[in-house]
Amino acid sequence: MIVRPPLPAGPFLVVGLARSGVAASLALRARGAEVLGCDAGEVTADIRAALEAAGVAVHAPSDGLGLLRRASTVVKSPGVPQEAPVVAAARHAGTRVVGELEIGWRLLRNPVVAVTGSNGKTTTVELVGHIHREAGVPVAVAGNVGTPVTALAGVIGGETVVVCEASSFQLEDTEAFARQPDGTLAVAPADLAGDLPGRAERVTFGPGGDVEDRDGRLWWRGERLLDAAEIRLRGDHNRQNAMAAAAICLARGLPVEAVRAGLASFGGVAHRMEEVARRDGVLYVNDSKATNVASAVVALASFPPGTVHAILGGRGKGSDYAPLARAVKESARAAYLIGESAGEIRAALGDGVPIVEAGDLGTAVHAARAAARPGDVVLLSPASASYDQYRSFEERGDHFRALVGLR
Repeated sequence: MIVRPPLPAGPFLVVGLARSGVAASLALRARGAEVLGCDAGEVTADIRAALEAAGVAVHAPSDGLGLLRRASTVVKSPGVPQEAPVVAAARHAGTRVVGELEIGWRLLRNPVVAVTGSNGKTTTVELVGHIHREAGVPVAVAGNVGTPVTALAGVIGGETVVVCEASSFQLEDTEAFARQPDGTLAVAPADLAGDLPGRAERVTFGPGGDVEDRDGRLWWRGERLLDAAEIRLRGDHNRQNAMAAAAICLARGLPVEAVRAGLASFGGVAHRMEEVARRDGVLYVNDSKATNVASAVVALASFPPGTVHAILGGRGKGSDYAPLARAVKESARAAYLIGESAGEIRAALGDGVPIVEAGDLGTAVHAARAAARPGDVVLLSPASASYDQYRSFEERGDHFRALVGLR
């Protein structure tokens, strides 16, 4: 087991009191540290009560600038931008700034598998967790997928493997967690492994890698693992996710049989290419988590050409929607546009396929259901954030599920 460094010196100022900040505050207080918490907005009465009952001094709404002189370490929640005044002031003053993920990693003594990347993190993390369960290995899935890593400290057993989704925002605020020493594993695409920092043993996937896809099969160091058609997840991108998960688990010594069974039985995660229902021969797929163009393009390409009724739109993120045009033209029978970004997407798509200006999700699902024929797919893959009409992509996906269930 790698010896992890101790916690930074307190008192601690936790900036951002959403899920990660609350977990970090409570974990630090449980170890007797002095903790101040601040948030630029209001916090709910339940959050305030829980923190204050634990002995955390809550300042919200507050920019936190007046609290800096009382802190030796700032713990930044992943949703707090680097440009936030209290974070910028702390760095300028030489006050240590770390993220919740770094704190959690230092608190835990468990094996940790951290997964990062532009797309596919959630699916890969959940798949790695699923394979560990197939192998009978105690596992906790945490990080950006839901449960903060700090919330696991003192809760899980020492043999439990923590599989953690690490976003780019979380990794910005890591220190020792980001520098792998001897005795650790680094799993990466074969063409990128040479660029990795640290001294970890490299395990690779993709062409020429330890796990590779050739001749319609997945192979592990020259030995057949399973036929690609046995992987339950749909699409070429999920083939990559499956290879990454297999490489992680096999490199950790999990049995080949468990890896094979896990890849064949894992059906995906909520809101990510989630097959909600099949009605009258039409497949309904909830990909609400596709909040960027690249994810939507991949989703569209996962189905036979000309079969998709694509529901697109929401709140724009300053993205270039042009790449959607080719993907929609190749894969979609029609596009149904909703939300604030509908106009931008309409302009990007041009005249490639019929376009329905639906406006909202209910209208889009109703129109798509009326137009779809057996063998078609109604796909919610918005390529946009949800915050114009929903509080989260989860709420948007849940609404899609409910609408699909209505006749």
